[in-house]
Amino acid sequence: MSNVTMQKTNFFNYAEMTWDVVDELPRDTPLILPLGAGYNLDMLADQLRHPQKVGMLPPFPFGWRGSGLELPEPIFLRYISNLLSSLRDDGFSRVYCLMPQGLDPQSFFTLQPSAFILSQPHPSLYAQTTFLPPDSERGKVILIPIGHTEQHGFHLPLFVDTVIIEAIANGTVEKSPARCWSMPVMPYGVSTHRSSFAATMNAGGRAFEDFWVAVIDVLVARGFDRFYLMSGHGGNSSFLVNIVKYAGERHRRIFCATAWLHTSGKIGAAALDKYRTTKIGGMGHAGELETSYMLHLRPDVCQMERVVDETDFVATPDYYMDWIEGGSLIANPPWDDDSKTGAYGAGSHATAEKGRLWLAAAIEEKATHVEEIHEQHERREKRRNEGYGLWGKFKKT
Repeated sequence: MSNVTMQKTNFFNYAEMTWDVVDELPRDTPLILPLGAGYNLDMLADQLRHPQKVGMLPPFPFGWRGSGLELPEPIFLRYISNLLSSLRDDGFSRVYCLMPQGLDPQSFFTLQPSAFILSQPHPSLYAQTTFLPPDSERGKVILIPIGHTEQHGFHLPLFVDTVIIEAIANGTVEKSPARCWSMPVMPYGVSTHRSSFAATMNAGGRAFEDFWVAVIDVLVARGFDRFYLMSGHGGNSSFLVNIVKYAGERHRRIFCATAWLHTSGKIGAAALDKYRTTKIGGMGHAGELETSYMLHLRPDVCQMERVVDETDFVATPDYYMDWIEGGSLIANPPWDDDSKTGAYGAGSHATAEKGRLWLAAAIEEKATHVEEIHEQHERREKRRNEGYGLWGKFKKT
């Protein structure tokens, strides 16, 4: 009879860590990207042969067969593959995608010898789980919140963008339940600066665009016609503009919109000016704004004793860094030029009260956008149905 006792595996939340702590992890630490949540961690420890520590990344919410919102496999798997590559590029050697049992991605992953698959029974196999809005929600604006998992200085964890945009989306639905419905938040976006700071993920711009256009395709096929892509991460923004353009060209009777981040329109900008105590440059990234949000929403993961204010961005009149970026120049120089810690701005100025006030403004702003999307769609449909312009060429008489 064996006297060997298996060591207890410690599962840690990858996205609650700061990037520098992830950077210090042994590179043979297993990191798991799960498709959905609810897996058996004891079984997972057995599958991995009981390592001391295992990092669990945020669950990927939908897209695979059986998830309730199925996308074309090559489009879905390219997104996943790019995320796994982010971890391997940081030197991690034990990177796994945890999939529901029975999901066979055919040859895609097997063509990549450094990618690994684990599988086990998943709740979606036994329960009717769907991330499609129910048919009763047709006619509402479908909110699509997209966050990210990336560095936010020494004082904030990796999932800042996801926490904030999820709170804004949920608050918008609570404020206008008859006018909008929210998809689950996506915790992975695009970071073209990924190589500068460990732990930062990157779905890749083209994979990101293809994925979200495919999501719109599925929803339009189900009869939904109003969409609002809401981003908590600046790196997503230019790609979301492309998605909106592709979707509008592809589906001419829908109204699909996005906006530059949150808290940045007329309502948000006024609230920023009213309550901020930093000058321009103080709330670019992990600065006064995002830190205030997190002190309000998740103070338990904020390490304010580790704040390093970084406002030494190479700024010129038409190119500088703040939350509502200004100037006519658009560029993408390395973050290493401007930030030593992965932050832009002055997080030391943050307070939970500012976060509460700015969240309320962001929700009010998004609810206003929802109403504008409804108005835009309804007025355009009225013109189409009346045969306005070239639409009249196809109007039945």
